[in-house]
Amino acid sequence: MILEACVLGVILLGFSGLVWQPSLLLKIIALDVMSTGVIGYFVLIAARTGVFTPILFPTQSVTYADPVPQAVILTAIVIGLSTQALMLVGAMKLSKNNPTLELDEIERNYLP
Repeated sequence: MILEACVLGVILLGFSGLVWQPSLLLKIIALDVMSTGVIGYFVLIAARTGVFTPILFPTQSVTYADPVPQAVILTAIVIGLSTQALMLVGAMKLSKNNPTLELDEIERNYLP
């Protein structure tokens, strides 16, 4: 129960940073914190005692964990990493033309 509250707190912390931070770089970091919290929540839900990793033991009769959620989480981690890299490249391109990464300043510079 305490772990679930901590993970949900991390998700809310990332979401609040995404909504309230004025800097683009801080918003990217907040999005990473939020996605880490979501992945942690799925890992916490999937963690069960009494099941084994899906490696075949022909001599033992044991209950195996379902490998599909693990594959989905690994895919989510890879997609999250690539999305973060793409957003950081976009922030680098914006920083060449703008002296700051504050979203209000950037929007003000691009208004006609």
